[in-house]
Amino acid sequence: MNHNNAPMNLGNGHLDTLLPYLFRPVKKQAYQRERIETPDNDFLDLDWVKGGHRKLLIISHGLESSSKAQYVQGMADLFKQHEFDVLAWNYRGCSGAVNRTMKYYHSGASEDLATVVEHVESLQAYDSVFLMGFSLGGNLTLKYAGEQSDAIAESIKGVCVFSTPCYLKTASHQLAKGFNKIYTQNFVRSLKQKVYDKRALLEANGFDLADIDKLNSLPTFDDVFTAPMHGFKDADDYYQQCSATFFMPDIRVPTLIVNAANDPFLSKECYPYQLVDDNPCLQMEVPKHGGHVGFYQPLKGNVMWSEARALAFVQSLL
Repeated sequence: MNHNNAPMNLGNGHLDTLLPYLFRPVKKQAYQRERIETPDNDFLDLDWVKGGHRKLLIISHGLESSSKAQYVQGMADLFKQHEFDVLAWNYRGCSGAVNRTMKYYHSGASEDLATVVEHVESLQAYDSVFLMGFSLGGNLTLKYAGEQSDAIAESIKGVCVFSTPCYLKTASHQLAKGFNKIYTQNFVRSLKQKVYDKRALLEANGFDLADIDKLNSLPTFDDVFTAPMHGFKDADDYYQQCSATFFMPDIRVPTLIVNAANDPFLSKECYPYQLVDDNPCLQMEVPKHGGHVGFYQPLKGNVMWSEARALAFVQSLL
């Protein structure tokens, strides 16, 4: 890989994260929405960019994000220009509609990605499918690929993830430190709103919402809501059962993991060099700059470094 063409240094990891998020203009995609049912009588909203191509990119977004995120739409735009259809799916509760069941989504909700992939397979429209994830979506995607292992759909040719908290426990505590508390406040405020949106349903199922206002970090929110709501004992049990690092040894398709060295969200355990060395299907790149889902390096046509890197990786597998 040509490292002259690397993400720009915008000052530090926080600026590398925030400036592209705040100032990068991105072309809004004319998504076609499709709602599919899940096995537990809930629904997922899928946003498609269709051009009648035989190649498909499936994008999994980050925490409290959606298919509307500029990093999702930027990636979709580049792949669309290179004769891919794109499917950006929204996790439960992230599409603008409150989902039906008590549970919503979490870092290990790979059963919902499995539902999306099964739906795509049933269409029999694609010869080559690629999975991509950002941040939480990266963890979820790696977990899915590891769970499927040798049984992964034949059409899935590769996986590419960016800014992935592969080890959830230390990453969630990393977000409680220093300037990261600002991001955490936004995440937790947004997560609390999802809980309030389903207040009646949750209280009917025995959840006490009295203490919700006191929750101000991801580990405490995960302990009180995310874990018990999704069948885990507590936050540590949830992190242990859902961290991608425990599934990566079983991945059997070519997989690229890109985590910037200055990503303020990631703990050192989120750079699993040894796991990557031990599995020939995995490769990891750690550019010096890029922050968290930033990777700013405007190439021709307002293309980010991460988008160009993903396209090059995917094209190398075709």
